Amino acid sequence: MDWSTAVWRKSSKSGSDGGSCVEVAAGPTGTMGVRDSKVAGGPVVVVNPEEWRVFLAGIKSR
Repeated sequence: MDWSTAVWRKSSKSGSDGGSCVEVAAGPTGTMGVRDSKVAGGPVVVVNPEEWRVFLAGIKSR
């Protein structure tokens, strides 16, 4: 997928100082892309729906 056209959402837990920004975007067939917004055009970690569910469950349990 060409993630440059994705609609990215900044994490509500990211700092307002612009220093710690994690963004996510929905991809095809339920995949999710995760990136560091400070790295323009940088790498995107792509996870399948089950991996995303486990990731969110882990975050919510902390």
